[in-house]
Amino acid sequence: MKTIKILLMYSLLSIVACSQEESGVLNSSKAINKVEGRSVKTLKLFQLNIWQEGTSVGGGYDAIVKEIIRSDADFIFLSEVRNYNNVDFTNKIIQSLQAKGHTYYSFRSDDSGILSRYPIIENASVYPVSSDHGSIYKLVTQINGQRIAAYTGHLDYTNYACYLPRGYSGLNWSKLPNGPETDISKVSQMNLASYRDEAITAFIDDANTEKNKGAIIFLGGDFNEPSMFDWTASTANLYDHNGVIYNWDTTKLLNDAGFKDSYRVMYPSAVTHPGFTFPSDNPAKSPNQLSWTPEADERERIDYIFFTPSPNLTLKSSSIVGYNKSIVKNIRTTENTQDPFIPPVDIWPSDHKGLLSTFEMVSPSHILKQKNKN
Repeated sequence: MKTIKILLMYSLLSIVACSQEESGVLNSSKAINKVEGRSVKTLKLFQLNIWQEGTSVGGGYDAIVKEIIRSDADFIFLSEVRNYNNVDFTNKIIQSLQAKGHTYYSFRSDDSGILSRYPIIENASVYPVSSDHGSIYKLVTQINGQRIAAYTGHLDYTNYACYLPRGYSGLNWSKLPNGPETDISKVSQMNLASYRDEAITAFIDDANTEKNKGAIIFLGGDFNEPSMFDWTASTANLYDHNGVIYNWDTTKLLNDAGFKDSYRVMYPSAVTHPGFTFPSDNPAKSPNQLSWTPEADERERIDYIFFTPSPNLTLKSSSIVGYNKSIVKNIRTTENTQDPFIPPVDIWPSDHKGLLSTFEMVSPSHILKQKNKN
């Protein structure tokens, strides 16, 4: 009987011990979840060509403000900043956003601009504006202990070589007398005559310095050049590519340097998800005011958000912002694709579509805690 009592006592103690251990595990899990909940940050990034600061469309400036507010983005990349009449555009739009209860930070820039929801630690001109051949600017901020370097770019629009296979000059958009130019060497020669590759090389050099400082890198911009992932064998006979397959230089430079194209990461197929951003339809304008080539399909994805892969950064979504219509051979055309579209709030201020990409970032301190625990 004594033996039985002792065994029963040990069983009861074991049950209590197990119960306490399980309770401890559950409490520990809850604590981890709470830590994760506090340290995981959603980051939204919005790229938009603002078409001469919204002046090309009636009510365009107010529409830019509305689209920024609706995007709920942490970083806004703007192309075609002009500072007309010597008015600092980014300061102007920050004031307009502040009046509506939204706080952003920026600095004066020309040609391209950038807004941040987070105070700016540093800012710099990475590629200077010179004779309208493009620009790249950088801001540095910190979020939950993580250094962020966000770059905005509006690249050179001259020597626009993707028009050659479509039968148009990439210099003045006149029709080529001998029809489409499909000689790859000539396409490459024209493309490299632009300053786009020089601008991206300057970006990569600066971004590598930021990587060495532990920064996560973002680059948003209107590149005025297609993607290497969009002129492949699968699209050679689409969109008036006329059989041309080409690794477009700026995106190839970025890809080779390890940067990722958020839209193509999310949607690898350029057939099902072409992601065209130019020329966008805009009901306020006639088709011939929105495109360059009335007899060719010039649709391209030229607005991008690139990022550096990082163990504490996860891409969650990427969507085209604007109408699901483009201009094709001078005709308003509804896109028959699987691209996700976010329609305009009201007036659309641009001849481009925008791009909105969403990420989740885990704070470095939380990653360190998890590594130590494991």
